[in-house]
Amino acid sequence: MRILLVSDLHYTLKQMDWVLRVAGDFDLVIVAGDHLDMGSLVDHDAQIVASQEFLRRLATRTAVVACSGSHDLNDRDGNGEKAACWLRVPDLDGVHVDGDTFAIDDVLVTVCPFWDGPMGRDAIGEQLRAVASTRARRQGESRTWVWVYHVPPDASPTSWTGRRHYGDEDLVEWARALAPDIVCCGHVHESPFVTDGTWASRIGRAWAFNAGRQRGPIPTCVEIDTVARRASWHSLAGDEQLSFDDAGPAELVGADSAP
Repeated sequence: MRILLVSDLHYTLKQMDWVLRVAGDFDLVIVAGDHLDMGSLVDHDAQIVASQEFLRRLATRTAVVACSGSHDLNDRDGNGEKAACWLRVPDLDGVHVDGDTFAIDDVLVTVCPFWDGPMGRDAIGEQLRAVASTRARRQGESRTWVWVYHVPPDASPTSWTGRRHYGDEDLVEWARALAPDIVCCGHVHESPFVTDGTWASRIGRAWAFNAGRQRGPIPTCVEIDTVARRASWHSLAGDEQLSFDDAGPAELVGADSAP
């Protein structure tokens, strides 16, 4: 399966148009959060309407995953914690969103929300453990398990801003305990561009990917081929690629470690 990972589009219309143009070349497009931009002069509700329409159009061209990010929280859920409720509307047909798990070809995808409080965090842990338990009961489960989670793992080169790590410690614990194959992230724009940062690193057996963010009409992106077991990163700074069988640019260590 060929997967395109983008994130942090932040209501950049030209980048959204680019994703629409290339979507048909991929079996799955993942938009890993921060669809909206809280700093934009465009009204938040107007951004939501346009982003929903973008996702609907995208879903007519290929399979689509859209998880929430820190800029996407527009309301409160039943627990009183902030959530991207606009992603959970019934008319986003064909778009797999927060809380979904689905299979497509050789891949099983679990989509996680951006959590704002302890109940949201605990729900993600329960969601991941439930899928892991189901997989364990299926003898010979061979699908590649992909997590979509906006924030990259803490203490990882994929969460390094050049000054500090800005990742998620809980993700590290879940990934080590439940052993996904791939984790698709975003959130930290600088990681692929700064010294000691990168677009790909390991969490135990899993590969974590963060494409980063750049200005201009074309977003940074990661292309993942689950059959060839390869991934490549594309940006204005150049292109890089790796094999899943590589040791990895850095094995994740303690949560308090610097690169």
